[in-house]
Amino acid sequence: MSEFKVRASSWGSLFDCSMRWEGEHMLGIRKPAGLRAQLGTAIHAGTAAFDSGRLAGAPITLDEAAGVFVDTLRNPEHDVDYSQDDLTVNEAEKIGLVLGVKYCTEIAPKMDYLSVEMPLEPLVIDCGNGIFVKLTGTMDRARVVRSAGGKVINDLKTGSRVIAKGAVVIQGRSAQLGTYQIMSEQTDGEETVGAQITGLQTTSTAAVGVSRVFDAKRVMLGTEDKPGLIQFAAVMFKTGLFPPNPQSQLCSPKYCARWATCMYHE
Repeated sequence: MSEFKVRASSWGSLFDCSMRWEGEHMLGIRKPAGLRAQLGTAIHAGTAAFDSGRLAGAPITLDEAAGVFVDTLRNPEHDVDYSQDDLTVNEAEKIGLVLGVKYCTEIAPKMDYLSVEMPLEPLVIDCGNGIFVKLTGTMDRARVVRSAGGKVINDLKTGSRVIAKGAVVIQGRSAQLGTYQIMSEQTDGEETVGAQITGLQTTSTAAVGVSRVFDAKRVMLGTEDKPGLIQFAAVMFKTGLFPPNPQSQLCSPKYCARWATCMYHE
C-alpha cells in the first residue's frame, strides 16, 4: 500500500500542468517564488489578521493590519526571487496598503465570517491498486461565510488578472475550491451551498470585488454521466503518469523548476 500526502491548497494546480505539480509536490523540485507571489502572501496575512480579530471579538485597527502586511512582505519566510517581476518592494508595498484598506473597509464589513483558514480533517482518496492520496492542511487564504443560502467557501485571490471587465474571474478555480467544499463538509458536518472568490487586483488600479457563488464541488465529484476531477486524479496516481501541459500560462523557466529537463514545451 502506498499513501501520498498532499496539501489541499495545491490540488488545483494538479490540473494545470500535472508534470510541474508532480515535480514540485512529489519530487521536491521547486523554484523560489517571485515578488508578486510574496505580495499576495503578505496581503493575505494582513487581511486574515483583520478578519480573525473581528471573528474573535478582539478587532484590530487598519494600521495594525497594515503593519502585519508590511512585516510579512519585507520579511519573507521563504526565498524570494526578486528578479522575476517588474516590481520593486516599495511599489508592492504601496499596492498592498491600498488593497488592504479597500478590503477592510469595503468587503470585510459585508461578510459574515464563520472561520478564517479553517483547519481541515484529512480527506483520503482511494485510487485503486493499494494507492491512496491523503489531502491535508487548512483552507489557505479561504474563509467560511454565512450567506442567505447557507455556508459558502470564500477564497481570497490576488494578482493582476483576478478581475476582468469589472468582474472577479472564477474560471479555473473549481478544483481547489471544490476540494475545500468537500473537506469543510467532512470537518464540521455542514453542507456547503457553493464557493466564491474575493479578488484583489495587484495593479495600480487596485480593484477589488467578490464573485457570484458557484458550485465548485460538482466539478470535483462529477455527475451521473460525467466523471469528476477526483476520478481523473486517481488515474494519474494509479498509473504514475502526470501529463504535461505546454500551453499552461505557467509553462516557462520563470515558474517551472522542471523546464530545463522537460521536452514537451518545445
